[in-house]
Amino acid sequence: MAGDEQLVKTRVIKINSEESWNSFTTQAKNEGAPVIVHFTASWCMPSVAMKPFFENLAVTHQDILFLVVDVDEVKEVSSKMEIKAMPTFVLMKEGAQVDKLVGANPDEIRKRVAGFLH
Repeated sequence: MAGDEQLVKTRVIKINSEESWNSFTTQAKNEGAPVIVHFTASWCMPSVAMKPFFENLAVTHQDILFLVVDVDEVKEVSSKMEIKAMPTFVLMKEGAQVDKLVGANPDEIRKRVAGFLH
């Protein structure tokens, strides 16, 4: 079918349960891989607008695990991570949150990610 070639495989993994959250974050911790999580909601326009930016960031930073959590679909994770507003970006290292950024601010996220890696 025409148009199929436009499907780009995303590096952002969608978390659909607390189990998958635990699995991916534990694996990243064991591998020493940093994690960046985009907490989003389908009804939140700033969150939706940040999606392509987050996808591009994931392509740029192959050594980071990028996760996306819909707060309405996986409430256990969003409450455990104390997410109060969308979008919220959480940076994790060794299983622990090291930084949290609330709001759609691509420049600030880029800056934090750069600082996160070095």
